[in-house]
Amino acid sequence: MKTLEVGGMHCPKCVASVTKALSEVPGLSNVSVDLEKGQATFDGEASEDAIKGAIDKIGFIPGAIK
Repeated sequence: MKTLEVGGMHCPKCVASVTKALSEVPGLSNVSVDLEKGQATFDGEASEDAIKGAIDKIGFIPGAIK
């Protein structure tokens, strides 16, 4: 499981948006977003550009992937 820091989330609607965006990235599965931690976790493989691009496209700030 990998973790992505996500900046700019403030409410459950933000969580839903980030979850949907990451779930649509080919190769990712089991996406879970934690509002309090400001993180998304997921399984699978996709390019860092695709993952961060999906978050940036919907107006949030993608951070480091661990």
